[in-house]
Amino acid sequence: MKRIGLVLALAVALSLGFAGCKKAQANNGNSLEALKSRGVFVLGLDDSFPPMGFRDDDSNIVGYDIDLAKEVAARLGVEFEAKPIDWAAKEMELSTGTIDCIWNGFTMEPEREEALAFSKPYLENEQVLVVRADSGIETLADAAGKVIGLQSGSSAQMAVDKNPDFANSIKNVVYFKDNITALNDLFVGGIDGVVMDSVVAAYDISQSGRPLVIVDDVLSEEMYVVAFRKGDVELRDEVQKILEEMAADGTVEAITTEWFGSNISAIGN
Repeated sequence: MKRIGLVLALAVALSLGFAGCKKAQANNGNSLEALKSRGVFVLGLDDSFPPMGFRDDDSNIVGYDIDLAKEVAARLGVEFEAKPIDWAAKEMELSTGTIDCIWNGFTMEPEREEALAFSKPYLENEQVLVVRADSGIETLADAAGKVIGLQSGSSAQMAVDKNPDFANSIKNVVYFKDNITALNDLFVGGIDGVVMDSVVAAYDISQSGRPLVIVDDVLSEEMYVVAFRKGDVELRDEVQKILEEMAADGTVEAITTEWFGSNISAIGN
């Protein structure tokens, strides 16, 4: 009887183990076939990152990256879902299978590439310092002794860390959940400057009309990519292939021009 009970226990344990493996594999979604089987392409984003991905007046998620990704999903033959995430936990959201990719002005960095699979760059960007127009800050050196804000877990933080002269000269760094909150605090005088993406800064200043300016000095130049789980090479390659097809047939140019006034995309270049 004991032997039979032991065999049954082992059988149940193995069954649960296989079920767990299947569930983990399904949750990881680490193949193109698995995604097509689920029928939905889930994009993770910070929904306060205009013009890449943000909420419009009706609370719909819109943006440049959203338009590109929606077209990719349509050509994959699946539905599209934009899923807001905590940007500081974006890699965890990806690794646990909550999302299929991070597509939201995500910067290519060697440190990130060790753990993730990247598409080819699709847009150029810079990390810059935004200040009030009347601040008297015209260069990075002028920010010495000032309080600077930035988004936690962003490439802005990496840019500051990689510029020790600037990092050591400022008084303090205040971390924010998103760039919009940081810019609002800058506008009311809570901080003296915000380090952030030039694409986002230029869009916010043009749309809001607030008296903010971008300092000419650049902290770092960078490229935006789409990030996938390290093992999702098949899915990454298919998305890249579709993006290049979109560039060839004029779709990328149309979407890019609509958002930026000209075709500044790096896809296919």
